[in-house]
Amino acid sequence: MADDDRIGRASAFLASGTIVSRVLGFVKAIIVAATIGVVGSAGADAFAVANGLPNTVYVIVAGGVLSAVLVPQIVRAGSHADGGGAYINKLLTLALVILAGATIIATALAPLLALLYGATLPPATLDLAIAFAWWCLPQIFFYGLYTLLGEVLNARRSFGPFTWVPVLNNIVAILGLLVFAALFGVDPDGTRSADAWTPGMVAVLAGSATAGIAAQALILFWFWRRIGLRYRPDFAWRGVGLGTAGRMAGWTFGMLLLTTLAGIVQTLVLGTASGSGNASVAAVDYAWLIFMLPHSVITVSIATAYFTRMSEHAARDHHDKVRDDVSSAIRGITLIINLAAAVLLVIAYPFAAVFETGSFADTAALGNVVIAFTLGLVPFSMLFVVQRTFYALGDTRTPFRFTLFQVIVFTAGAFSCLLLPKDLLAAGIALVTTIACIAQLAVAAWLLRRRLGTLDGTRIAVGFARSFAALVLPLLAGVGLLILLGGTVEGGFAVSGIFGAVISMAIIGIVMAVLYFGGLWLLRSPELRGFATPLVARLRRD
Repeated sequence: MADDDRIGRASAFLASGTIVSRVLGFVKAIIVAATIGVVGSAGADAFAVANGLPNTVYVIVAGGVLSAVLVPQIVRAGSHADGGGAYINKLLTLALVILAGATIIATALAPLLALLYGATLPPATLDLAIAFAWWCLPQIFFYGLYTLLGEVLNARRSFGPFTWVPVLNNIVAILGLLVFAALFGVDPDGTRSADAWTPGMVAVLAGSATAGIAAQALILFWFWRRIGLRYRPDFAWRGVGLGTAGRMAGWTFGMLLLTTLAGIVQTLVLGTASGSGNASVAAVDYAWLIFMLPHSVITVSIATAYFTRMSEHAARDHHDKVRDDVSSAIRGITLIINLAAAVLLVIAYPFAAVFETGSFADTAALGNVVIAFTLGLVPFSMLFVVQRTFYALGDTRTPFRFTLFQVIVFTAGAFSCLLLPKDLLAAGIALVTTIACIAQLAVAAWLLRRRLGTLDGTRIAVGFARSFAALVLPLLAGVGLLILLGGTVEGGFAVSGIFGAVISMAIIGIVMAVLYFGGLWLLRSPELRGFATPLVARLRRD
């Protein structure tokens, strides 16, 4: 029980940091949309391609490798006489050398990387993407530094900094956007042509984005000192077990190459719709940002706290406890994520209106992409838990296999989307992403069941059935409120602008949440009562 309380407290603290960070992230995204537009904007499509490059290159080089390998290795290193300090210094030094080299090479190859993703963009938009890329690609090093320092803190059960410091990133980026708006004006409808962008405009917009990533990484050194860690470069990498980590990382590296291939396919297909006034690269990026909000706040917060405990149980070969962790994590996450998915399906158009208010057609185009992504929110969250369970078990080869399956399904579906009308292309890509995720989850869950013997499927299925039964009334009420507030028609209050959209989303979300949790309470949901009982007891003590 004490262990579950610790998980709950850690998850709540992680969620609170993620919520604040995500709120500021949405403020930043709203300002970006108001400054350079979304649907049909050459500047927005070019910036979306360029600003996505450092994340992509970082993920290929080290991103998922660090998450998959670092925490289990550091947990094991905690048994060393120095608490793992020497190992951490060696691992961090090696990783920083790799990251620095990758950053220098990638920045030098900026035109080639931009062409790889943006070959189907109009020529002027591609040139603008290359200009942005020079400024954005140095983010690779700071993304890696942030992940390295943060994962070490997580492994030492200092969960807060990793989720709270992105707040600083968003503040720096927002300040940069305000400077851009003051110096160069705003273009909410995205009518500014790619040729109209000057080097100064590119430097302020992309440079401030990179400054924000650097700030969120460097501040973590201060938190290291607070928990007693001191980084000292150590280039003696032999004889400390890094070979094991390297073998694990090899499969993860292959997996990341697969997902990068899928990302290239997605961007190239979407690029065929750019410049035609339809939803394209930027619109899918904004829809994905909306989709990731509940996943980041709920799934990542809970699963991150469970991941360290799973790694500890796996290190001791307590597979029965790992299985209990998986069941508990899935049931706890889906209890809330099911509601989040239902609410997001209902408020997709108002949410889109926060970013895109040029016309109802543009709002609907963005909203349809959000809906298509949201259909896969629950399986996406479950897949997150399953994948990290394999990582906790020290198995990165199996995730490679089911990721290969997902990439094949997605790639075939994405190329099929080229047969769609241009105005449906972005929504088609999002729907293919959902279908591929569901297929990947089915394969991954089957493989994990073979590994652990069972996944406590009966309790998970009963929990889902109870949750879906409790969602019927909230969904009916939510759709009724959406229609009443004008969320489906031109000029309706819910899609009239940021104010109307936010008020409408708040009303719909609150009503659906009250009805859902009330229904679960009446159905005697053990998962809900498990969350609520400690809270009620604490309130009574207070």
